[in-house]
Amino acid sequence: MAKSKLNITKPDQEFQPGKGFTKEDWDAVSDNPEWTEEDFRNARPFTEVFPDLAESIRRSRGRPALDNPKKQVTLRLDSDVIARFRAGGPGWQSRINDILRKAAGLQK
Repeated sequence: MAKSKLNITKPDQEFQPGKGFTKEDWDAVSDNPEWTEEDFRNARPFTEVFPDLAESIRRSRGRPALDNPKKQVTLRLDSDVIARFRAGGPGWQSRINDILRKAAGLQK
């Protein structure tokens, strides 16, 4: 069984310029002590401590839900049909959908 190689680096113990923060930033957080075993035992999940904030973050991710989302299907079509639609450039799948809607009498 192969071992997984993780690229884990240890945090800097002293300020190193050129890492995306200033010496002032480093000094502002450098007095943050490492956690003890007791700190870890007393830790609670973010969603438990800030349930409203966690819910607002979860809701705000991604696109808004659609009322009538499209469904992915597998459909076998002749290669020359696919080639003709693809030749029209991006949006070829939407064009096929529009033509099928019209043929089915579902025109918007």
